[in-house]
Amino acid sequence: MQNLTLLCGFCFLTVGWQKSNKVLGIKTSVGFYFFCIFRCNKLIISVMGVFSFIKDAGEKIFGKVKEQEEENIEVSEAKNEILRKENVKAASKLLEIIEKFDLSVENPVINIEGNTATVYGLADSQEIREKIVLLIGNSEGIARVDDRLAVKIEAPEASFHTVERGENLSKIAKEYYKDANKYMVVFEANRPMLKDPDKIYPGQVLRIPQQQ
Repeated sequence: MQNLTLLCGFCFLTVGWQKSNKVLGIKTSVGFYFFCIFRCNKLIISVMGVFSFIKDAGEKIFGKVKEQEEENIEVSEAKNEILRKENVKAASKLLEIIEKFDLSVENPVINIEGNTATVYGLADSQEIREKIVLLIGNSEGIARVDDRLAVKIEAPEASFHTVERGENLSKIAKEYYKDANKYMVVFEANRPMLKDPDKIYPGQVLRIPQQQ
């Protein structure tokens, strides 16, 4: 992090390339962005991306109204207004969960359009940033998370792993750490979203911290 004598403000720059997200274990490409926040004479630069998730897997955040309206192919202003209201409700529910889980982020904003959620804010750490992205993405009805969060303290990024059928935390720990007994490392890295190390599901995306 670099100290600068600047007034408070921000800028957002898009980098014109796409990079495969193979490292994060998500089967899609990722567009990277740079987000600069000038705050208290400190410049916080954050690399962000668009992450893909399994739309039909995860916690329910939308009501049946949206499901019914999405099945109805007729496009109308009334339908669009119903979907807009459902998206606002879902975004509010996600913000409540973020607060409930004590994921420290300043001025969080979530906008949902279609099956894409865009999240803004200033997270206390890289770990919290990643947990917020996963909390949103591991929600039924969300297929993409456009991460525009910045962080106060830089740290190495964790890998993201999409759970496959038949996997458990021990198998995942064996893959990443060469030691199945380190399954609790994976569990702790995904709390409080995970409440039981034996309860994960296919399509769920987990964060896997780098080995110390």
